[in-house]
Amino acid sequence: MARGGQGLARVAVVVRAGAAPLWWLGVVAAGLGLAVPGVTGRRIGLLAGAALFLVTAAVVALARRGRYAALARSATRAGKYDVLQDRAVTVRTWRRGHRWWLLLAFLAAAAGSFAAPAAGGLLMAGAGVGLWVKAAWIGRREKAEDVLLWVRVDWLRAGGGPAGKAVRGYRSTGIAAGDAAPGGSRRRTAALV
Repeated sequence: MARGGQGLARVAVVVRAGAAPLWWLGVVAAGLGLAVPGVTGRRIGLLAGAALFLVTAAVVALARRGRYAALARSATRAGKYDVLQDRAVTVRTWRRGHRWWLLLAFLAAAAGSFAAPAAGGLLMAGAGVGLWVKAAWIGRREKAEDVLLWVRVDWLRAGGGPAGKAVRGYRSTGIAAGDAAPGGSRRRTAALV
């Protein structure tokens, strides 16, 4: 980067990047699991899966909120030479870096259907929903404080996600910066008349 600038990725986009793959792979694994009666039977598998879905969604949504809030409070203004990473690049990078974990989780959820049908798939889907809820929470903070939160890309590569040990602080920009809306979703553009 020129003149000491850093590559920055949106915090909410990084959090949200895993939501869709976890949700869809979980739904597919749960659907496949319903084809197998399993040891416990479909009814018990579905009930256990529903409980796991709710608990996992809540745990993922609430995990490390204090750390996210502390990093957001201490965010410094992004520098003139910092480079803001596109939403699509952030999502693609996250998914490429986690593709083997997603595949292993899917295979484990599908294989778990022989014991409790659909339970493993619903657990995965719950993790996806929890990530969506966490990204929405970050988006509400961004709107309330009228800033967008960014994290250095090199700190993300060190592991631990946007609230990991390697992350020492966030950067902030105005609400119009970048190509993602608060919360990490695609920015809606007004239709031209």
